[in-house]
Amino acid sequence: MAYSSALFSHNVSFTTTQFSNPNPKSYKLNNRRTLTVSALGADTFDGTTLAVIGGGSVAAIAAAISLADPEKRRQLQAEEVGGGDKEVVREYFTNDGFQRWKKIYGDTDDVNKVQLDIRIGHAKTVENVMKMLTDEGSLRGVSVCDAGCGTGLLSIPLAKEGAIVSASDISSSMVSEAQKKAKEELQGKDDLQMPKFEVSDLESLNGKYDTVVCLDVLIHYPQNKADGMIAHLASLAENRLILSFAPKTLYYDLLKRIGELFPGPSKATRAYLHSEADIERALQKVGWKIRKRGLTTTQFYFSRIVEAVPA
Repeated sequence: MAYSSALFSHNVSFTTTQFSNPNPKSYKLNNRRTLTVSALGADTFDGTTLAVIGGGSVAAIAAAISLADPEKRRQLQAEEVGGGDKEVVREYFTNDGFQRWKKIYGDTDDVNKVQLDIRIGHAKTVENVMKMLTDEGSLRGVSVCDAGCGTGLLSIPLAKEGAIVSASDISSSMVSEAQKKAKEELQGKDDLQMPKFEVSDLESLNGKYDTVVCLDVLIHYPQNKADGMIAHLASLAENRLILSFAPKTLYYDLLKRIGELFPGPSKATRAYLHSEADIERALQKVGWKIRKRGLTTTQFYFSRIVEAVPA
């Protein structure tokens, strides 16, 4: 998954020809000030949207946040699909969300500025991870588990480097798209092995791999669930575990809370930020330590990357 943000001017409507909304929302902040927000187009926002406020007081921001009820919206999402975060993620990325993210992760020109920036940001994350992996030497014959593979944007480059790739995703739609793309790019190349794709959640994965990679998945789960996922992924890896996550800082946490004012019309997943200290603690608890760290940022995308090895 990835992270997007919308820029707003202090105390004025955000209005551009591309993103303007004819029905702006106004929030009364105090006796003298009203914050008027023209939300971006319907396809711009989902549950991981972050709104960046240019200037303005903390009190004004807090007042606007207080008018939103994101927790109630999340509860309704979970009740509708009959479960918790995992069921919401499965439902979203198999149905409505799949079309959105297929477009973002694809090569179509039919994307807005934010979506294009997310595409670029995620591609940079994949590039950074590939560099982490290849810095250690050739990947030919190395077994790699791509947990939460999406449309195969990491699995396919891994296979092109000669790795033996086992890839999975909770969404059957994502897995089907990844299989399609892999066949288009790898079929007929006898010296390469086609990735093995399967539909699975992280906790159900099994086997042993030299390297396990999990990109932009932890954002969908709270820290207590993430701890268990990290422990399970570590149990599958023999030498390396690479994770990416949305870093939790006071700044990013504020941006996320502002973004929850504008969830958009689509049913989206909840976004969870994770502190690097919590991720490191979860790794240390199961006998792993962080060896390398990286950060991918664009205007609307940010992702912390850590490579862990057995302690």
